[in-house]
Amino acid sequence: MFTDHIGENDMRLRIVFAVLLILSMSTAAAVTAQDLPTCADLPDHAALTAALIEARQADNGGFDLDMWATIVSRDGEVCAVAFTGENWGDQWPGSRVISAQKANTANAFSLPGLALSTANLFTATQPGGSLYGLQHSNPVDTAVAYGGDAALFGSQQDPMVGHRIGGVNVFGGGLPLYASDGTLLGALGVSGDSSCADHNIAWRTRDALGLDYVPAGVSATGDDNIIYDIEAGVSAGGFGHPVCAEGVDAIGDALPEIHPLGE
Repeated sequence: MFTDHIGENDMRLRIVFAVLLILSMSTAAAVTAQDLPTCADLPDHAALTAALIEARQADNGGFDLDMWATIVSRDGEVCAVAFTGENWGDQWPGSRVISAQKANTANAFSLPGLALSTANLFTATQPGGSLYGLQHSNPVDTAVAYGGDAALFGSQQDPMVGHRIGGVNVFGGGLPLYASDGTLLGALGVSGDSSCADHNIAWRTRDALGLDYVPAGVSATGDDNIIYDIEAGVSAGGFGHPVCAEGVDAIGDALPEIHPLGE
C-alpha cells in the first residue's frame, strides 16, 4: 500500500506539472500575440495618402499613372488603403486589390532579420523555379476584396480595412515595413503602373513614412531593392525581376542612394 501511495503521489505531481506547463505555454503565447505590432503602430490613412502622392510625383520610369497603396499589419490585417487620384476610378480598379496582395506578400515572406520585396520573388516563382507555385498559395479572400460599398474604396472606411485580405503577388510593388528599432511592423503594397514603377513608388513611399530600417536582403546592397540581373531569361542571382522599360533599371538601382534606408 505504501508503494501504491508513492505511485499515486507521483502521478498527481506529473498531472500538476503538465497543467502548469500548459498554462505557462498559453500565457507565453498570449503575451507574444499581444506584443505583435498592430495597425495602431502603423501610419494611418492620411499619412499613407500624403506619402503616396509625394512618391508618385517623382520620375519612376512608368506611365505616370495614379496609384493605389495598402498597408497591412504583421498579422495580415489591412490597416489603410489610399489612392492619388480625385476619386477611386482615376486608378486602375484592379490595382486596389493587387496593392493589398503585394502588402500581404511582403509581410508574409519577410522576417525580422530578412526583408524580401515582391520584386525579389519573381524569378523563383517562375516555372522551374525553387518557389514555383507560391503565387497560387494563400488565396485572396474574395469577400473582403470585393465586398462592401465601392464609394468607400480608398477611404478611411475602405471595406478591406480591419480584415485579412490574403493573396500572393510576385512582381514589384510590395515592401516590408521596419521601425527604427528593427521591429517588422507589416508591409506596404503599391499598384497602378508598371511593376517596376510600382516598386520605385513603393520605395519612395516607405522612405517618406520613415519605416525603411531594413535589416538585410538579397540585393547587392544588402536590402530588398529590385534586382535587374535577368539575361536571356536567366537571373544570375536567382532573385531577378524583368526590366519594364528603357531606363527604369537605372532608377531602381539608384534608389538606395537617392533614398537611403533608415535615414
